[in-house]
Amino acid sequence: MIKIEKLDEVYVRVFSDSSIEQELADFFTYEYPGARFTPQFRARLWDGKVRLYDQVRKSLYSGLVSYVVKFAERNGYELQVSPELTIQNNFNYDEVEKWVSDLNPQSRNEPIQVRDYQLDAIYKAVSDERVLLLSPTASGKSLIIYSTLRWHLANDRKCIIIVPTTSLVEQLYTDFEDYSSANGWDVRDHCQKLYSGFSKEFTKDVLITTWQSIYLQPKAWFKQFDVIFGDEAHQFKAKSLTSVMEKLDNVRYRIGTTGTLDDKKIHRLVLEGVFGPVHRVTTTKALMDSGRLAKLNIMCLIMKYPEEIRKTHKNMTYQDEMDFIVGHERRNKFIRNLAVKSQGNTLVLFQYVEKHGKILYEMIKEKSHENRKVFFVYGGTDTTDREAIRHITENESDAIIIASFGTFSTGINIPSIENVVFASPSKSKIRNLQSIGRGLRLKSGKTSCNLYDIADDLHWKSWKNHTLNHAAERYKTYAEEEFKLKIVEVDLC
Repeated sequence: MIKIEKLDEVYVRVFSDSSIEQELADFFTYEYPGARFTPQFRARLWDGKVRLYDQVRKSLYSGLVSYVVKFAERNGYELQVSPELTIQNNFNYDEVEKWVSDLNPQSRNEPIQVRDYQLDAIYKAVSDERVLLLSPTASGKSLIIYSTLRWHLANDRKCIIIVPTTSLVEQLYTDFEDYSSANGWDVRDHCQKLYSGFSKEFTKDVLITTWQSIYLQPKAWFKQFDVIFGDEAHQFKAKSLTSVMEKLDNVRYRIGTTGTLDDKKIHRLVLEGVFGPVHRVTTTKALMDSGRLAKLNIMCLIMKYPEEIRKTHKNMTYQDEMDFIVGHERRNKFIRNLAVKSQGNTLVLFQYVEKHGKILYEMIKEKSHENRKVFFVYGGTDTTDREAIRHITENESDAIIIASFGTFSTGINIPSIENVVFASPSKSKIRNLQSIGRGLRLKSGKTSCNLYDIADDLHWKSWKNHTLNHAAERYKTYAEEEFKLKIVEVDLC
């Protein structure tokens, strides 16, 4: 017999006889990705394992109860779940549909249509109380958050929305103003922002903030909230972020939203643990097929280096290889020419600010004609300036933005982007898909977006360089997402 009881809004207590508890512990034990490269592992202070089930406290994240149910069924164990963990709502789908219709979110220019998949997600969020909504870029995540938020406010609940960047605080606030412009709900009266320069005193109904602004707050500070929204929730796997979620141990309603999840099971389980089970809202391909996203054209450009360079640079470390690539003059000139010759608004994404981003910015700015606007955005760019650049670009048809992955790969909404250039190689599935999403939003006259994925072939005989292997990972991701691609080799002679 396995028994599950509620401890608080973060953890449940799972207990049985010692042998079954050991099986549970093994079932919820995973090797942490890259653990063997950490100082703690090398010093033998950590075995590189993450244990989600605590055998001493007999505790497990509440969002993982469904996994215990499957574990019990698979092994033929009897299961007893406390009635406290059973959700009992006195409303149905039709009531939620009518409520969303009455809410009538509307923009300043034209009514916003709530799609069927968005309505399904809203119902899932309010009925299940805990959920991780997997919804790709341009699927209307902010509208889903807004509608769910209004439902909870109508039930007299205080809400906190946590986003990864200050730019997303501003963008979400602006989106709420847009949705509320015709329904009489004043965002200024109900919502407040919190990041550097804003007061931590919560005086309204909704707080929109970054995790960096609140993770050091004492546990008592978090007790003023009833609902937590975690936007771009895939970033909640860091220790400081999960500690915020654990401080919210009185918060019953937990809604996470993200466009992508990586392939590491431990990360997914932590997210499901602190929010709830994953619900896939829709897919990028489905949105493209229905005409709600721009068609994606992927051009994989493989930089072919001369034999002499490949021979002398074999067996480089990853960092040495990256330094060589971003400092390669012909490669940078190729990126410059690609950006300058591309028609329409173009986003060039880089990894290193000083040794790559600033160099590309100067090269592209010098080569562009005087009437073409060229912007440079990185972590040190003030939030107000980033927002200004975003709005300026919306009114441009031929601007170039050179931006770091960290600032413009996640969440930033610029529908007018027609070309995206990966100037720095990356194998991160989340980063790549989020970055692609920057160019898929529709705008009048725009039907497609071009992605230029730049890879580097420095292989020598049977040895393959790091970033070439990373390129193979990206191509695998594109295939999984059913994106079409074309591979072109470019000689850097």
